[in-house]
Amino acid sequence: MSTTVSQFARYNAKVARSRATSEPAWVRWTLIISALLFLSLFLFVPLAAVFTEALRKGFDTYLAALIEPDAVSAIKLTLIAAAISLPLNLVFGIAAAWAIAKFEFKGKSILITLIDLPFAVSPVIAGLIYVLIFGLQGWFGEWLIDHDYKVIFAIPGIVLATIFVTFPFIARELIPLMQAQGKEEEEAGLVLGASGWQILWHITLPNIKWGLLYGVILTNARAMGEFGAVSVVSGHIRGLTNTMPLHVEILYNEYNYAAAFAVASLLAFLALITLALKSYIEWQSGRSASAREKASDQ
Repeated sequence: MSTTVSQFARYNAKVARSRATSEPAWVRWTLIISALLFLSLFLFVPLAAVFTEALRKGFDTYLAALIEPDAVSAIKLTLIAAAISLPLNLVFGIAAAWAIAKFEFKGKSILITLIDLPFAVSPVIAGLIYVLIFGLQGWFGEWLIDHDYKVIFAIPGIVLATIFVTFPFIARELIPLMQAQGKEEEEAGLVLGASGWQILWHITLPNIKWGLLYGVILTNARAMGEFGAVSVVSGHIRGLTNTMPLHVEILYNEYNYAAAFAVASLLAFLALITLALKSYIEWQSGRSASAREKASDQ
């Protein structure tokens, strides 16, 4: 009897939501056309312009701009910064989300505030902070020089700046997901004698896999496209400390538009791949949620 009442209540809720969101056809079409016009003006047209300008002088010129030594160095450095920052952010994001969502401890609100810090601080300011700490006149500048370590205007500084601007994404994606799932399954595993690592690998991670992949994709996209913080700590040394966004800026300032748009098109292509992966993960996550909802109804 209680099951029937629960199913009837869910049905009434769905009907109420359907009535609340139903609009006349002309309203729906007006909203759809407005959204398409907006997307065309601010997304589709700029994307088409990037690829059109990149190929304006022919494919040979396009390819030559991508295999030019400075461009290859910028591509490699971008991939290196992303490859180093991504696993570090992955470990931090899972640990921080697990601690915040599953446990109560002093300083929890402070930890959440610190995770949100890169959203509130300008990337340029973050870069300046690293310069003040590790630069020639910074707190550790003399010690680094004495021991022949180089952070600013070198790869370590670029990696640090990239980590700073990207570390909230995975944690922020997982915290609400873990909080919504609750602690019942982990507590059941603990009662049955599972260790902390076993609970993490066999219970927690499978439950958050789609949210985790979503956060990884966002982190990787931000790492490859970051400009402000990296620009401050890189020194703009061609062939050494320029990432792809910085290389595009230099080429454009030199009026080498074909090469600038060629490298920019590579970034745009990576962004499109990221968007496709994001859509796929959202689709899979929706399917999983629907399956769980049907299982609960039965």
